[in-house]
Amino acid sequence: MTLPNEARLQKLQFYVTTAYSCGYLPNKLAQSLVASPQHLINAPVYNGLIQQGFRRSGMYAYRPHCEQCTACVSVRVRLHDFIASRSQKRAYKQHQNLTTTIMPVAFTDEHYALYAAYQRARHLDEKSHVAKPEADDAEQYRNFLCQTNVESVMVEFRENGQLKMVSVIDVVEDGVSAVYTFYDTENTKASFGTYNVLWQIEWAKRLNLPFLYLGYWIKDSQKMEYKQNFKPLEKLIDGEWQ
Repeated sequence: MTLPNEARLQKLQFYVTTAYSCGYLPNKLAQSLVASPQHLINAPVYNGLIQQGFRRSGMYAYRPHCEQCTACVSVRVRLHDFIASRSQKRAYKQHQNLTTTIMPVAFTDEHYALYAAYQRARHLDEKSHVAKPEADDAEQYRNFLCQTNVESVMVEFRENGQLKMVSVIDVVEDGVSAVYTFYDTENTKASFGTYNVLWQIEWAKRLNLPFLYLGYWIKDSQKMEYKQNFKPLEKLIDGEWQ
């Protein structure tokens, strides 16, 4: 991996974290390249970073930087050419009754309760990843999703007034970036995850933006398989989007 060399990033410094347990591949150690100082990572600077495969976790911008592994691949959906599959259309229709509210990023007890329940259902037995806090720690949640130094929003999805899903989304120069989404896992017949990505695609189109950044895709990670279902999907390989 090469260090970013874009002009607007020249004032930044980059450091490599110590190794930690990989949150996606078993028995693997991971490292991240982190941009600093935080106060210089504003919206224009982050626009340059995301082009080069960085993601945001709270006030931190990072990307994978593992010495012997290149499994994490940055991906984005090319919205102009996207056509929903039959199953995606069904998922979208299934949840069209959800009402959405776009709001500033902030902490609420209701959001955190849904987040904590989601973490217990989805990640209880997993170790913490650099971009994901421990399941039951409200302070970690605040640091992870309720702090931002770029253009970000929270989106609530409700059904008959009941909170069902929350997304944190960054808006960048050429698209929107899906930071994190959590939802009610009790309804096993729901397709909230698929609906959410489709909603973000439609929202980005309304903003006349060409891409939806979906973070990292890993070929051997079952949790990442869903990203391949949103095509055409561009991948950042050797510094070039392909």
